[in-house]
Amino acid sequence: MTDTTEPAPKSGTFVVTHADENNAVLRDVETAQVHTLSSNPDFDEHDVIEATVAPERPMGVAWEVADLVDRRTVDVIDSDLSPTTHERDLADDLAVGDLETVERAGTGEIHVLSVPPEDVEAAAADVVDDVETVARAARLDAVRVEVRRDGAEGVLSVRYLPD
Repeated sequence: MTDTTEPAPKSGTFVVTHADENNAVLRDVETAQVHTLSSNPDFDEHDVIEATVAPERPMGVAWEVADLVDRRTVDVIDSDLSPTTHERDLADDLAVGDLETVERAGTGEIHVLSVPPEDVEAAAADVVDDVETVARAARLDAVRVEVRRDGAEGVLSVRYLPD
């Protein structure tokens, strides 16, 4: 017997991973499940959407936005500021390639990475361009991500900020 049950509507927070004039692709920030919309309701790549999506009938293979609760952008800033003293102290205890995650006072997180000094610029560019940076910000309810670096010391900090 064939299962003809179509997927149920799904509510959650999504990041737009692709958008053009014809369609958009949403990825659930909690589960990473991907939903391809049959049309684009004016979303842009890296928008954060809180919505309910539902499968389109009759096939249920494409999705539509059934209820849009919120739409926002997360500003990802490639800062010219250096990591703070605290962030540098955290990096001192890290082996190259390791990551330390600390909660900010209030809300948000700070990720400190130790990278080879010659790779700091490339690592910062990767973080700025990565859709996962926006997805993580959405999970943390951050509206701004600030990437700081110190090439001489091989320290990269990624600050997920509530405002």
